[in-house]
Amino acid sequence: MGTTHFLFGIHCHQPTDNFYSVVNEAILQSYSPFFKVARRFKSFRFSVHFSGWLLEFIRVHNDDLFKCLQEMAADGQIEFFTGGFYEPILSAIPSQDRIDQVSKLNSYIESNFNQIPRGLWLTERVWDSGLINDMKKCGIDYMVVDDYHFISTGFDKKELYGYYLSENGGEQIGLFPINKTLRYLIPFRGVQDAVDYLSTLSTVDEKAAVLFDDGEKFGVWPKTYEWVYESGWLDKFIQAITSDESISATTYGEYYDTHHAVGLAYLPPYSYYEMGEWSLDSSDAISMERIKGSLTAYSEEEQAKFVKGSIWKNFLVKYYESNHIHKRTLELSAIRNQVNKDDFDDWLFKAQTNDVLWHGIFGGLYLPNLRDNAYRFIIEAENIRYDAVPPKLEMTDFNMDSYTDLKFVCNQFIALFDSRLGGQMSEFSLRDVCFNLQNTLRRYEESYHDKILNPRKDDIGQHSEGIDTIHNLSHDNIEIYRGILAFDWYVKNSFVDHISDETFNAQRFERCTFSEYGDFANQPFILLRVGDFAVTFKRHGGIYVDGIRYESTLTKHYHFSPEGIEFNIVLNSSYNESLLYALEMNFHFAQLDAVTLNSNPIENHPYSLNENTLIIQDPYTHKTITLKVDTAQSIVIARTNTVSQNENGFELTNQGVSIGFIVPYKQEMNLAGSLTLETKG
Repeated sequence: MGTTHFLFGIHCHQPTDNFYSVVNEAILQSYSPFFKVARRFKSFRFSVHFSGWLLEFIRVHNDDLFKCLQEMAADGQIEFFTGGFYEPILSAIPSQDRIDQVSKLNSYIESNFNQIPRGLWLTERVWDSGLINDMKKCGIDYMVVDDYHFISTGFDKKELYGYYLSENGGEQIGLFPINKTLRYLIPFRGVQDAVDYLSTLSTVDEKAAVLFDDGEKFGVWPKTYEWVYESGWLDKFIQAITSDESISATTYGEYYDTHHAVGLAYLPPYSYYEMGEWSLDSSDAISMERIKGSLTAYSEEEQAKFVKGSIWKNFLVKYYESNHIHKRTLELSAIRNQVNKDDFDDWLFKAQTNDVLWHGIFGGLYLPNLRDNAYRFIIEAENIRYDAVPPKLEMTDFNMDSYTDLKFVCNQFIALFDSRLGGQMSEFSLRDVCFNLQNTLRRYEESYHDKILNPRKDDIGQHSEGIDTIHNLSHDNIEIYRGILAFDWYVKNSFVDHISDETFNAQRFERCTFSEYGDFANQPFILLRVGDFAVTFKRHGGIYVDGIRYESTLTKHYHFSPEGIEFNIVLNSSYNESLLYALEMNFHFAQLDAVTLNSNPIENHPYSLNENTLIIQDPYTHKTITLKVDTAQSIVIARTNTVSQNENGFELTNQGVSIGFIVPYKQEMNLAGSLTLETKG
């Protein structure tokens, strides 16, 4: 018999500038106890990746853990893997940015741990062959990807015990496929189950069992702290590994230097299998599950070869809000050389962190605080870029959708308007407090909502010993969310135009069940500049009644100043019966319960006001926002709450407040108003 080379890696990351309480919990529940146990077994050699900002946090807030890592590195017990300093999806950021982010973490590791990294942790295992050339410039010899990358290309699982070489334009790099079986065994099953599996790989071929997985699995995920530490799973596991002569725990670098590649591989731009499902549209994800369920005659490996999800970048298509943040970082990256300041680069790199751009098991995009952080980083970079610039209008295709968009910049705020989506305001960023009041989120229909709408008994599998992974946890009390679920068919920007009828009310507004007769809320407008600080958006569209299309034109005039935005909205239609026009505004607040509308707290249920002026006071930003229109029958107000999935089940999260100004009209309408901004002490 030969030896199974166990290549164990642990990847530790928290979203950049996440709540300190959350980061500290991860340190105390997972990272510290893990390395405390592992340190006792010096023959247990493994590889480690920490995102750069997390290492900095640990250095400042947990000196014991930082020194432990330094000692283990000095003893050769751990090999540090590098990556982007702020954990970006490397294939989603420009070439020079990813080289600089990886180089920044390389320097940090060399300065603090006296190692020059040769291995790279690929964030969320999102592979792209275009990374090879840039990573070679950073001194990288090998990366870890998922075995799904190989299986989806046509490899058999039995071939994936070692590393392969891949190349791009003649530049080579090693690729280690992470073993999915080990991902689900460790630490969720009994120690003997994992050891037995590793022992089955012990042959004269000296196979490598590859695992590089989340450190949070070892203490932060549900029930894992009790299982891994209080029940002694980790201690028993390392003891079993180090005492079994058929298993050799070693680092990736040692194995790479002493073994040849299994062969040559060219991989598609995928991530792990679950990520492919999450990035699908909800209906497609449900269809994919149904298709897999009909293929019981085929093995899981055979299904994985031919039944595939989407790629990571499809999140930028799936979620408008994700794409907006991403394209804002690309805009900033494009002017790096013009600004040429280290602090600008650092804010940009922070804004490129991956967590806020997607959603799967974890909150990600659905967590407002993560989006707030992303916009804070973006606005900090913008403040360096523009400094005390006089007011200015910029017109270009910011979000790369072929439509010319609008950006107004002054010392008080930055406002972006999206031509492709109704000439609507897609960002309203306050420069002094670095906060985006337009940081709202549409209520998307997700595939996991089917568990709420069509509940069925979860099949979580049977096993003799262990706990469940976050991928197959059962959900309790899902019925309480059924009456809360609501889905939006349009993006929750501001200056959204609706054409409805007398049935439009606050309750239907909240549930997004009102009648819509116009095609203005989510369709393109043409942008025209009509003055130094004035623009017009126009759409020749239609109003649809009883299957008949009535030619209609909606024109939106905006005039910008440092005090706010004046607007005039004109609607002309060939339909000559009475209807309602609703101007929808959406705002996000960090501390919603402290905000007042016309001096009153925002109610939990949808409601109406018989007024045409709304004064919003936000203590968090020290701002008073006044919305005023010259005529309105009423104002409807509703909280926008999402039901999203996380590692503990489902959670209800407020994403903003929706405000609708209701104006009855017949054939023609002319609505004038203003949005003004004032800072309060």
